Amino acid sequence: MDGSPSYKDLEVVNNEYKDRDYNIRIEVPEFNCVCPKTSLPDFANIKITYIPDENIVELKSLKLYMVKFRNLGIYHEHVTNQILNDLVRVLSPRKINVVGDFHPRGGVKTAVEAVWEK
Repeated sequence: MDGSPSYKDLEVVNNEYKDRDYNIRIEVPEFNCVCPKTSLPDFANIKITYIPDENIVELKSLKLYMVKFRNLGIYHEHVTNQILNDLVRVLSPRKINVVGDFHPRGGVKTAVEAVWEK
């Protein structure tokens, strides 16, 4: 579990229901990373909703991938889009939406929503 998070950390499982559209919703309510300006911790609820195609993400690998952000200095916008890009790369879903709903710090609350569709 060393290093920065990468799409290579994410494992996939065959989607046995690829003949239909259905939503998969995943929440990571204890996500954290580090502010690149202040080095203070940032906490968020990461919400992933996707319509799979050939594959679905294996949840233990997703959990271990998310933990790798813990000590990474990264902006809210960047982390949300990196998660989206990495999931698109390994899953090629029909549609995916990633929301980074960050807890308030210093009187500012941020929510970032990134969307990708085939």
